[in-house]
Amino acid sequence: MELIAPETLPVYVPGKVLADSGGLGWDGFSLRTYAYHGQDVEIPPIRDYMLVSYQQGVTPMQRTFGDKWTRTTCGPGAVSLLTRSQTSHWFWTQDVEVTHIYLTERFVFDVVSEVSGRSAASVDLADVLRTEDKVMTAAINMIATEASQGGMGSELYVEAVARQLVIHLLRTYADIGFRSPVERGQLSDAQKRKVMDYIEARLHESLSLRDIAAEVNMAACTFSRYFRRTTGTTPYAYVLDRRLERASHLLRDSQVPTKQIAGQCGFCDQAHLTRQFSRRYRTTPMAYRLSFRDS
Repeated sequence: MELIAPETLPVYVPGKVLADSGGLGWDGFSLRTYAYHGQDVEIPPIRDYMLVSYQQGVTPMQRTFGDKWTRTTCGPGAVSLLTRSQTSHWFWTQDVEVTHIYLTERFVFDVVSEVSGRSAASVDLADVLRTEDKVMTAAINMIATEASQGGMGSELYVEAVARQLVIHLLRTYADIGFRSPVERGQLSDAQKRKVMDYIEARLHESLSLRDIAAEVNMAACTFSRYFRRTTGTTPYAYVLDRRLERASHLLRDSQVPTKQIAGQCGFCDQAHLTRQFSRRYRTTPMAYRLSFRDS
């Protein structure tokens, strides 16, 4: 099933964009504010979870979410929820101004992992066409203010607000499915294999702890703890070990220049490779290569 990205929503629901966080570098969540005329629209499944906060205008609202039609009136202070991967049909008659908050699956799953210590298999938001939730409304308004005004520490601030918003959603409006339990605090065999395959395929790239953790839908701090309990080493030490192993094989079995080997194994430059290699093998890359030629 193909999921549409939030930025393509105007193709299905025409409206005037009044605000957009697209250029602010936010990671895992985003915001758009629209001015809409009354419409009767069917929306394909969206990639992200969506919150709709009504800012101006009051309108009768109907929506089918699955097989059931819900009818209500929405105006300032009301919020609608739409879970990801869900086809929906909306019908309203009056002009409204609304703010959308989009939350990616990875971001929501990260928060689940942080607050529960377990990996989520699924998170579904409840069928809520209208709620007047002061916690949710306040969080959405704070995110909207940061999108329009910003300020010192804006990215950190808005991410903290977004995480608190997700926690509130998880506690109040979400059905969470957890992955099969493994020994507490450790990676499952499948998770371990997925992480190691990911690392192996990207040794030549700059690898961040957050990106590796995202492969198994974990927050970086939780993943680091689980990885160490599972393997007996830290993610950083493991990546360094694999890079040095690859470098040693290339030095021994190829004629690739040391400078190129450094790049192929993810080291900043030849000097970086030499420092790390010398600490591990008690010899320089050049001396290591020559020792095999002489034998």
